[in-house]
Amino acid sequence: MKLIIATPSPFARKARIALHEKGVPFDEEITVPWNPGTSAPEYNPLGKIPILICDDGRVVYDSRVILAYLDTLPGTPPMFPANAMLRIDALQVEALADGVCDAVVLIAIEARRKAELQSSDWVSRQSVKVDAGMAELDRLLGDKTYLVGGIFSVADIAAGSALGYTALRFPAHPWRTLFPRLAAYWQRLEERPSFQKSRPSAQTIVEIG
Repeated sequence: MKLIIATPSPFARKARIALHEKGVPFDEEITVPWNPGTSAPEYNPLGKIPILICDDGRVVYDSRVILAYLDTLPGTPPMFPANAMLRIDALQVEALADGVCDAVVLIAIEARRKAELQSSDWVSRQSVKVDAGMAELDRLLGDKTYLVGGIFSVADIAAGSALGYTALRFPAHPWRTLFPRLAAYWQRLEERPSFQKSRPSAQTIVEIG
């Protein structure tokens, strides 16, 4: 299999973590989907990553769809709890964590625009989403080891990716001070080999007007 990624992307990281957790061998192709010449539109008409190219030629894109696909493959751990309602809970956490990532992405993009074009109101609006998302993740975690059903699942993959991306792109956000349980949970996740092998790193993208 081949996974097309951008190295900072929390969505690509979700797929990378899941592949490592399932023990599926794969190669990585690194691209910058913002830049001219990216390979992403060849496989995803939206030009977004991650994109998984399977051994049989099937192309699967969007991190949520990729994780659902990987859950059909043999191997442990499962990506989702077996119980139907717990599966919904895990998907809800994934949606929440992805929403935090979306807001952080928009803050990062705004920061790259020319100073005279930046909107503090827009940044504030996205920051409110990050604040609320972090507070809800902390509430859902409570004193548990994992977010849903007592097992490592897509919920933890998504939450851990969101926390790592926020630490990379929005380092000034005080979530680690405000939510020490969430910070300790993130540190535990980062000790997993799958997280260590997929840590995000910055890329150079073309200037945004």
